[in-house]
Amino acid sequence: MLKGHFAASEDVRTYYQFEEGFAGAGDAPVLVFSHALGANLELWDRQIAALGSQMRVLRYDTRGHGKSTAPAGEWTLEYLGQDVLQLLDALGIEKAHFCGISLGGMTAQWLGIHAEHRFHSIIAADTAARIGTVASWNERIDEVRHGGMVSIVDRTIERWYTAAFRENEPLPVMKTRQMLLNTAVEGYVGCCAALRDSDLTAAVGSIALPTLLMTGADDPVTPPRDSRFLEEQIDGAKYVELMGAHLSNVEDADAFNQELLGFIQNLDSVSRTTRDLKKENKG
Repeated sequence: MLKGHFAASEDVRTYYQFEEGFAGAGDAPVLVFSHALGANLELWDRQIAALGSQMRVLRYDTRGHGKSTAPAGEWTLEYLGQDVLQLLDALGIEKAHFCGISLGGMTAQWLGIHAEHRFHSIIAADTAARIGTVASWNERIDEVRHGGMVSIVDRTIERWYTAAFRENEPLPVMKTRQMLLNTAVEGYVGCCAALRDSDLTAAVGSIALPTLLMTGADDPVTPPRDSRFLEEQIDGAKYVELMGAHLSNVEDADAFNQELLGFIQNLDSVSRTTRDLKKENKG
């Protein structure tokens, strides 16, 4: 079992796991995973076995989620993005690929807009430039503050997984349910506020990083049209539609992993070819 660690910066204590031994070479590319609202880094379990032998994988608990801590309050998407940059700094990682789903996908977009120099690419799954409305997030915040996580868990699971997957794959569904129930109310509320106050619609067109967009065909939270909008706005972005609902990385894990790995390997191949050509020209 991989041992987790904490990285402290100012008033945030971020829990992370860095699987850097499987890929062999210490210069293997780093891939960072960022989970959905109400989940934790275990949401990426189905990616680790498939991708860990190809690259160094860093996954972390978003502030207020899992084992990560932060002072109570309403946070912004910038806070979440800065947490990532501070984690990379703490680990001495100059540049990485970044993959986020849902809330993590919005974090990916923010990083692509504001911290392009720190990343090789971004992968944004089951997300949008704007998720929900101010009214819907305020309603969610009030509900969780008064009724706890148990008040929303059933409806969340129904949105996150299709009926067929819930029936045929009870173990990952139960695990996700427990993640939600274990999430601290203040952590959940703090990130709800970040989503409520974030609208990247006018800014995503400035993303110049190689971008992969993936979404579940039956995602009711951020339906395919949301990723299609991002594809239209981000020059050269690649769009892939997978089976399943909002957590396509779990429900259609094999296809998700194949698309993600192929995307990064293709970028690395192009990068190596470019470096070789530069060396030849210098010679």
